[in-house]
Amino acid sequence: MDSIPALMHSWWILGLRGLIAVLFGIFALVWPGITLLGLIALFAIYAVLVGVIAIIGAIRNIRHASGPRAADWWLLLALGVLGVVAGVVSTMRPAITVLMLVLVIGINAVLTGVLDLVAVARLRRQALREGTGLWALGALVSIIFGMIVIAAPELGALTLVWMVGIYALIAGVLYLGQSYRAWTVQRGGHDASQPERRVRDRRMAPASHT
Repeated sequence: MDSIPALMHSWWILGLRGLIAVLFGIFALVWPGITLLGLIALFAIYAVLVGVIAIIGAIRNIRHASGPRAADWWLLLALGVLGVVAGVVSTMRPAITVLMLVLVIGINAVLTGVLDLVAVARLRRQALREGTGLWALGALVSIIFGMIVIAAPELGALTLVWMVGIYALIAGVLYLGQSYRAWTVQRGGHDASQPERRVRDRRMAPASHT
């Protein structure tokens, strides 16, 4: 049986999430005088793209995953549905206010971070304890950002743009780093816990007598 969890096989999802987040952050920060309508459109495109990528990953995992780890697909599906819903909700009301947009972005960030932490916890329970630190850190950044945004509903559009842009850059870089680590695990064709196991076995093995 493949010893690499299905979530690690989906390293490309983290990579695309990270790339889209970085591009989204850069675009938000360098777009001078962005309007509220522009910010809504930018966030909607970002959320829907990330959601569609996660849904595609979930479908692939449903088709190819087997054994107790096959259930990992639901996390990707939940992330995907959450992103698509957030993107659609932000464009449903043409007269959306800054407060409404703040709540949508904040709630989406918190829920995304929670689902990412659940994914990390599942990987750790599946004996893949190395290589998930960046993913967990990205999840914490997402949760903290979302809570700050929700707690400060009086944010203006310009402040919100800067906060979202900086958050997207940081989270995107972390996801890209985690994607690379997951890719190296898959490319090696073994569980990341095996090196630790081999070192431990060597230490416990009796010394050879010459």
